[in-house]
Amino acid sequence: MAEELMEGMDNHTAFTLHLGGLDIPIAESCVVTWIIMAVIVLLSIILTHKLKKVPTGKQCMIEGIISWLDKLFLDILGDKGRKYLPFLETLIIYLAFANLMGLFGFVPPTKDINVTAALAGMAIIFVQLAFIIEKGPLKWLKSFLNPINVLDLITRPLSLCMRLFGNILGAFVVMELIKLVFTAVIGIPAIGVPVIFSLYFDIFDGLLQAYIFVFLTTLYMTEAMEEEEHGGKKLKKVRSRR
Repeated sequence: MAEELMEGMDNHTAFTLHLGGLDIPIAESCVVTWIIMAVIVLLSIILTHKLKKVPTGKQCMIEGIISWLDKLFLDILGDKGRKYLPFLETLIIYLAFANLMGLFGFVPPTKDINVTAALAGMAIIFVQLAFIIEKGPLKWLKSFLNPINVLDLITRPLSLCMRLFGNILGAFVVMELIKLVFTAVIGIPAIGVPVIFSLYFDIFDGLLQAYIFVFLTTLYMTEAMEEEEHGGKKLKKVRSRR
């Protein structure tokens, strides 16, 4: 049982590229990410084809989802954050797809710590870019006179990375254990009951982790965009909008 579980936790190499004498291993998580990208692009083309002024059917569904995402982020960022919506909404859509890939027989790319580390790094870079855009490069540089801001550059991406990786890996391990118990211990196929657990570990938890990751990124952006200097001390204001 332990060997089967460890086998499932490994990040396998899908194939190897041979370029100019170099062997470049392509991880399975990378291939799954390419699949997710292709699916999102294809769905975008299909769902935005022949849009009407008076929405009906699929257009109503898509506009409803986008309106909900707009409100979710604008309630935190305010109207000045509207220009950042494309990035945040693309990020949450990708994470939702990535965390649900296990339902379709693929290994979720977020089970690979390299993927979650890259996503966390990208999120923090975007936070810093928002700071520079809103406050200017001079104030951004001056903000690092406060040691807390320097520490944030290390702790925040580490927190985002490990939270996402730990939860997705934990859900994967639990589901694998359930399947192994039903097949190896009880001696019956893992059909039926594991599906019930999958509703939580693969669907609810996967979507929840996507939401938490982007929600925290948005909060970090708000704090960076609303930093003020007062009496030599940094005050962070995160306004509550309803």
